[in-house]
Amino acid sequence: MSFVIFSCNGGHIARPDKVLCDRHDGGHLIVNPPRPVWERSLLKPDELIQWSFLVAATGRAMLDVLPVLQDGCLNYWEAGNWALNVHAEPQGAKNVEEHRRVHLHIFGRSRKALDPDWQWGEAPRFPDFSASAEWSKRFKALDDDECRLIAERTAFLLSSVYAQSGTTESPV
Repeated sequence: MSFVIFSCNGGHIARPDKVLCDRHDGGHLIVNPPRPVWERSLLKPDELIQWSFLVAATGRAMLDVLPVLQDGCLNYWEAGNWALNVHAEPQGAKNVEEHRRVHLHIFGRSRKALDPDWQWGEAPRFPDFSASAEWSKRFKALDDDECRLIAERTAFLLSSVYAQSGTTESPV
């Protein structure tokens, strides 16, 4: 499960429980579309546009408010593959349309990253599914203040840059 830090008609931003990039190496958030789908092409045109606005505003907000990302950048990674692993619950072969859910990870990339899997100028390295739970335990999530600042900045960017209204923040 993850903690929703911001929601709007484009979807919601969540701080994941299974953190894949430490807050000191750049941070990690997940942006979910406005409704669950197994493949992004199933979103209606307006939903896809709204989700794209939310993804862009979230990334810009991370760059704007996280000091660790000064002179840094972001990686955007559409995911859902681990849910299909035969060892993921429920164990066994899975129907992709029933088990995969589109979501987009945003990873901050810091020039000062210390973790060897997040070194600047290199592609991030992820473990196999079977090692992912243990591997991710070493990473700390973005804290409540960082999430609040990202949520506030995202709301501002959605309204000022993308002319979107009706956004609502979730308490952090």
